[in-house]
Amino acid sequence: QVQLEESGGGLVQPGGSLRLSCAASGSFISTTDMGWYRQAPGKQRELVATITRGGNTQYADSVKGRFTISRDNAKNTVYLQMNRLKPEDTAVYYCNVRAVTVDYRSHDYWGQGAQVTVSS
Repeated sequence: QVQLEESGGGLVQPGGSLRLSCAASGSFISTTDMGWYRQAPGKQRELVATITRGGNTQYADSVKGRFTISRDNAKNTVYLQMNRLKPEDTAVYYCNVRAVTVDYRSHDYWGQGAQVTVSS
């Protein structure tokens, strides 16, 4: 099994910054795609950013130029640096990791969620 541990959420004023981390542990061979999604109250979960093992990234239009996704393959950890935060960024942020397990199958795993609140 694969466990994901998220950290770094919190309350921040508009224009501020936060950094989320998500570390994968457990029984797996490697991680492939990693990403962050978010869900605001009353809304569907949406993609924020993704990153391949090789470092190719993709962002939602609403966060381009403000958020940066990165990863440390040696630590099986993905990060989301969020700058110039806006009230509309308020949501629960979930990491998603695709991992190849010991049976050589690829599975998607989700973190427990981290609350990010942007408010003055």
